[in-house]
Amino acid sequence: MNHKEALLHKKESVKNADESVLKQYHLLIAPANTDENKKFIDDFLKNPEKFDDESCKKYSSDNLFEVISFKKEEE
Repeated sequence: MNHKEALLHKKESVKNADESVLKQYHLLIAPANTDENKKFIDDFLKNPEKFDDESCKKYSSDNLFEVISFKKEEE
């Protein structure tokens, strides 16, 4: 999906998610390409505060995105 579609999908997911899920999982828009996705996640995990919903755009060569979730690290 394009970035606009991914953003709408993410907003809908956040709206429907339980608060405890949002506290335990990252919900991100990421490149659909597997290699670009991995690079994006690796960089995100180094400094999550520097990333927003637009950050994924610079990692994508084909402007295709997906909404992903994964468990946050234990603090």
